Amino acid sequence: MATAPFLLIVVVLTALAFDFTNGFHDTANSMATSIATGALRPRVAVAVAGVLNLAGAFLSTTVAKTISGGIVDDARVSLLMIFAGLVGALLWNLMTWFAGLPSSSSHALFGGLIGAVWVGAGGSAVQFGAIVQKIVIPAILSPVVACVVAVLATYFAYVITGRTAPGRALRGFRRGQVGSASLVALAHGTNDAQKTMGVITLALISAGVLTHGSGPPWWVVLTSGLAIALGTYMGGWRIIRTMGRGLTDIEAPQGFAAETSATAVILASSHMGFPLSTTQVCTGSILGAGLGRRLARVRWGVAGRIALSWLLTLPAAAAVGGAAAWIAGHGTGGVVLVAASAAAAAVGFWALSRRRPVTADNVNELPTRTSEHTEQTAA
Repeated sequence: MATAPFLLIVVVLTALAFDFTNGFHDTANSMATSIATGALRPRVAVAVAGVLNLAGAFLSTTVAKTISGGIVDDARVSLLMIFAGLVGALLWNLMTWFAGLPSSSSHALFGGLIGAVWVGAGGSAVQFGAIVQKIVIPAILSPVVACVVAVLATYFAYVITGRTAPGRALRGFRRGQVGSASLVALAHGTNDAQKTMGVITLALISAGVLTHGSGPPWWVVLTSGLAIALGTYMGGWRIIRTMGRGLTDIEAPQGFAAETSATAVILASSHMGFPLSTTQVCTGSILGAGLGRRLARVRWGVAGRIALSWLLTLPAAAAVGGAAAWIAGHGTGGVVLVAASAAAAAVGFWALSRRRPVTADNVNELPTRTSEHTEQTAA
């Protein structure tokens, strides 16, 4: 069996690697619409998002405490299980990033942990009641609420500015998008960085470094914030293209309405300690912004692919997390095998993505593949 200090180091590094992928996977949440409407240049947008993700990580630890002690029995969770769960989440993040699908990093993390703990400690160690209350119900309601709020916000944005000169109104909304997108980035850091804080805190509790029920130490808050900020700055251009150009036609008033609606839902959830998916909230708000503008086209084929990825995230990450827990349970060799396999998969996805790269220079180009209904999909 692998020694505890070795495993703890591996878990912390894997958690920060997941946090990094969470950053570039979810950059689109805050900046896709601002990039699509031209309110911010792509590189400026990801730099602003990265700084504000770091700042948001210091605003609250309520969600982190939910992760570290709210969905699994922290007294029965081992470092091996946490490591395996992180591997499941990380691989799902990379696969959906490669496909350009804005799936939930949060649900990938929850699924990986649930699968690993179930295999390692049995179903009784998983708190299914808390999962339904704090994960499943918010996952169903949050994108719907965000969509409805964005529909109304978009409708009123066009009504209120209906008699304003079009050019003047667009310039005003583009300026407003700088502020609204920044708020989404801040809210994203507040919600998502805490999830990695919670996992590392859970690992420290499992290793006996912290007592049960402890919150994240300051260094956990700092490193988690830095990891997600760096990942955000790298720019998840494939997903930015899907959310900014592939799902619906976005104008500046819609972008402002979508970002403002998403911010309200995310911050309210963080305040209540619900670790919801910012990806689902932001996607729902973008869809609502498309529905709220008359004659805007919503590409339902793309929306369907995104919804399918949402449905698959929890079980797929749980399956990988469970398999990784079983392999890693065979000792140090098993841990090394799982880590090496995850690293090889990461390199493989990166190499495949270079065949048809999406960068800051071409992120606003329309996706090239179309269906018979001219529904454009992500590159």
